[in-house]
Amino acid sequence: MSSPTTSSAAPSPATAPGVPGVPGVPGVPETSSGRGPEDGDRRRWLALAVVMTAAFMDLVDVTIVNIAIPSIERDLGATFGAIQWITAGYALAFAAGLITGGRLGDIYGRKRLFLIGISGFTVASALCGFATGPEMLVGSRLLQGAMAAMMVPQVLSIIHVTFPAHERGKVFGLFGAIVGLGAVSGPLLGALLTQWNLFGLEWRPIFLINLPVGVAGVLLGRRFIVESKAPKALRLDLVGVVLVTGALLMLVYPLTRGRELGWPLWGHICMAGSLVVLAVLVAYERRKARKDGSPLIELSLFRVKSFAAGVALQLTFGVAMGIFFLVWTLYMQIGLGWSPLRAGLTGVPFSLAVSVAAGLSVQKLVPRFGRKVLQTGALTMIAGLLLYIGAAGRYGLEITSWQMAPPLLVMGAGMGLIVAPLTDAVLSGVPREHSGSASGLINTTQQMGNALGLGLVSVVFFGVVDDRPANAMRVAFADGFQHALWWVAAVLAAIFTMMFALPAKARAEEG
Repeated sequence: MSSPTTSSAAPSPATAPGVPGVPGVPGVPETSSGRGPEDGDRRRWLALAVVMTAAFMDLVDVTIVNIAIPSIERDLGATFGAIQWITAGYALAFAAGLITGGRLGDIYGRKRLFLIGISGFTVASALCGFATGPEMLVGSRLLQGAMAAMMVPQVLSIIHVTFPAHERGKVFGLFGAIVGLGAVSGPLLGALLTQWNLFGLEWRPIFLINLPVGVAGVLLGRRFIVESKAPKALRLDLVGVVLVTGALLMLVYPLTRGRELGWPLWGHICMAGSLVVLAVLVAYERRKARKDGSPLIELSLFRVKSFAAGVALQLTFGVAMGIFFLVWTLYMQIGLGWSPLRAGLTGVPFSLAVSVAAGLSVQKLVPRFGRKVLQTGALTMIAGLLLYIGAAGRYGLEITSWQMAPPLLVMGAGMGLIVAPLTDAVLSGVPREHSGSASGLINTTQQMGNALGLGLVSVVFFGVVDDRPANAMRVAFADGFQHALWWVAAVLAAIFTMMFALPAKARAEEG
């Protein structure tokens, strides 16, 4: 990753089109150093704050609902099937629309799509908060996920096209810290808002809290985000949209509903069929690229080694995290019988460790050690998991939050060393005009990994729990937790090996 001094010698090939003051933009004057007058403008840092706040809002919303499920169930009289859809509907709509959202940003403008997405997300949050029944809440969650799919891909795209290469390391370090905070603070925030029962609204503030944040995001985004889009005219690939959405739904829906329905045959057929649809999608996208150069998925991106390896890692890492976070929540609240607030507070050490390590990894460690930082993160997470397994086995059902803190700190530090550098590695070699598609693919891969991990919970966790008698449920949950952590450790060991396919040093160093 280049220093500002070396980067100023010549325009970086990774700098963005369509952004005033960025090298390589037709019609935009540059200074003699190769940097545009806008390069030091504070406006882009305010734009960064806006898009990162939106990313944080989305990340929190993914996890905040789980903690309030008992309150929602009581208040709305929701069935178990409806509860599943309240949690899974968001992920389904989100995963199905991400690639399309990224491409729409390339075509119509990333700022425009971001503002549409955050506006729709805010409206959907209001509908969730004022839902009068489970059906309305499910529908509002689906809308919320669809709007997040318009908003989220633009976040990384706006960062990628707004900041020159020599600043992107610092930016992705901040982004990684936000990812860590958002992923873990959702349950804590949900627990606090539910337990406080603000104005007698019980669970509803977990959604209504998005309203002031969303309105501020729209107003500030309109003022500070600079518009950018692909430099050549692109068209929306409607056939590609249908194929990719169908393939994702055919895979995610059976995974989400399979255990509740007893893993029916049609679910297995549907998941196998999704692979066929994906094969058809690849063939069609190749033909589309040759025909008019406007495919939904830019398959040429996978010829970039760092991108192809990074996407595979994102998928596998998503599996590990999908397993861990769900099993961890079940273990604390059902196995140990802890309150939602205590379970949320227990995650604070993890959150803090992720945030600190994410910032240090990109700004200080990756420029010096490159890929080894990510591999150290994987090994550190494995060490934390082993410590957690040992503590859970030693203390049993009497384990305390303080006894969980050391392994959580180690795990969080390991995760922080991975999340921010991995994002930078995946996007480092991506052509500027396809940053929206690349961002959509990255986020879709993460969601697919989480969905696969959630599906595997039925095997690695409930496979242990379901074999135990009902009167030993708490012990079964504790045993299932330890069993699942061994699986997560094995997945992280595979991730460590896969990381050898990443570039030894960040590509930004070459600019």
